[in-house]
This record gives sequence, structure tokens and C-alpha cells, in this order.
Amino acid sequence: YNSKNFKSQKAINKTKLQEQLGLPVDKNKYMIAIISRLTDQKGLDLVNYAIERIVDEFTQFVLIGTGDSRYENMFRHYQWKYPDRVSANILYSDDLAHKLYAAADTMLMPSLFEPCGLTQLISLRYGTVPIVRETGGLKDTVEPYNVFSGTGTGFSFANYNGDEMLNAINYSKKVYYDDRAEWDKLVKRGMEKDFSWSSSAKQYEGMYNWMINW
Repeated sequence: YNSKNFKSQKAINKTKLQEQLGLPVDKNKYMIAIISRLTDQKGLDLVNYAIERIVDEFTQFVLIGTGDSRYENMFRHYQWKYPDRVSANILYSDDLAHKLYAAADTMLMPSLFEPCGLTQLISLRYGTVPIVRETGGLKDTVEPYNVFSGTGTGFSFANYNGDEMLNAINYSKKVYYDDRAEWDKLVKRGMEKDFSWSSSAKQYEGMYNWMINW
């Protein structure tokens, strides 16, 4: 799919993935994804703090990743507790990751620190809205949604705090369910962002020309 037909095609990907993972098949569920190494850096203690309030009756939470055993077991526990809302895939699978990028509504990245981050860039291309903490490369590449100016490519929160993260998630859900036209514009803006080296090279060229002529 592309920025013109994602509204219908992304829903198909969602229902196919729900079926594959054994989740209730419902295109109207709000699907939050995490694709990550399971380490302290990735803000997973914030997820543990808030997950009981994240996975409400409208929400599905899908994880793909491996790492520290305590985080692996944490997500296994929540899948056991909420089998119709949480899918914990403790593995590495490029194929499954691409299916999740193509199916999910949002990608959660509440990192403690993140020098660059590729997951949010891939998410934007797939029309999967990033929810990020404002740190490092996440802050540099995800513009917070602004309802008044009609700008932004994702949702963000500043402090390393579980309640702030939850507020950002809940705000994203509100826009998704209550103002779908604005949500679709948000997705489209993200899909049309250009983070390729062609764009970066032009910025470097402009900077060098400015330095030469300074």
C-alpha cells in the first residue's frame, strides 16, 4: 500500500496478522506494536508500569523481541493474563516484523536513550504512527502531533515517566477513534517524510556551502 490507499489496505494486514497470532480478528481494534531488543535502554519498565491500563477492551498489544529474561518473562506473563489483548513473540523474525509494521496502528518507543533509532523511521514509511519519548534520534525524527496547526508525524512525551507515556498513548487513541480524518492526515504526513540519504546529502551540501562562504 501507499499514502493514497493505506486506509483500506492496512486494515487487511491487521486482520491477517490478528488471525496468524490468534488474537480476536477485528479491524477496529487499536493495535500497538513494540519491535525491540528487550533491554533497560528501551523503556520497558515504563511499559510494565502502565500496561494494565494500556490494554483496555479496545486495544491489542503485539511485541516482537528478545533480550533480558526478566522482560521476556514479563511479556509472557501479560500474554498469559490477557490472551485476547497481548501477543508476546519472544523471537527474532524479520518476516513477522514486517507484517507487524504493516498491520499496527502505532509503534511504541519509550526509550531511556536512543542515539538514532531506525524503528521509528521504518514505522513512518509503513504508516504506523510512532509514540516516542523525546530523546536523541527519536526527538529529531518524530514531530509531535499538533491539533491546532494540523502538523506532526507522531506522539511524544518528554520525561522518563510511565504516566506521561500513558497520557501520550491515550491521546493517540482519542485521535484514532474520535477524529479519524485527522488521524489519516497524520499517517499520510509520516509516510511522505523523506529520510533517505538523497535528502540528507542535500542538507550536508547546504551546510558545507554555508561554512565555505561564512
